[in-house]
Amino acid sequence: MEIKNYKHSITEIVRFREVDLLGVCNNAVYFSYFEDARIDYLNTIKAKYNLKTILEGDSFFIMAHNNCDYMKSAFLNDELAIYTRVSFIKKSSFGFQHLVENKKTKEIIAKGGGVFVHINKSTHVSNPLPQEFYDAVKNFEYEVEMIK
Repeated sequence: MEIKNYKHSITEIVRFREVDLLGVCNNAVYFSYFEDARIDYLNTIKAKYNLKTILEGDSFFIMAHNNCDYMKSAFLNDELAIYTRVSFIKKSSFGFQHLVENKKTKEIIAKGGGVFVHINKSTHVSNPLPQEFYDAVKNFEYEVEMIK
């Protein structure tokens, strides 16, 4: 997937606490970057499309799967762009894709993804996603696979 297919991004700067003795960003930190990006993505579409039934009341998401492939290292003080998109939506789950770009070199240094499940916060049982979520993501993304 190319950056041009991503409408959403955030910027992260590699901090001292995120690196090892060689100044290399620890691999686990990328999952925190992905989490920041997913939260910002959901808040962005929630505000843009005035979603009222997502992350309100008993609506909640849990991570069911997370992955990352590393191509190059990030170092202390590197400025990274974390690009995020929803690639598919099913009945009660959806998948994110991420690209991590070193903003100075313009190189993709990592890529990853994850699957979120929509659950009822009180019962911890999966819940169908509301139609307004399908509509918002379909309108926001260039392309998303809808699997109902």
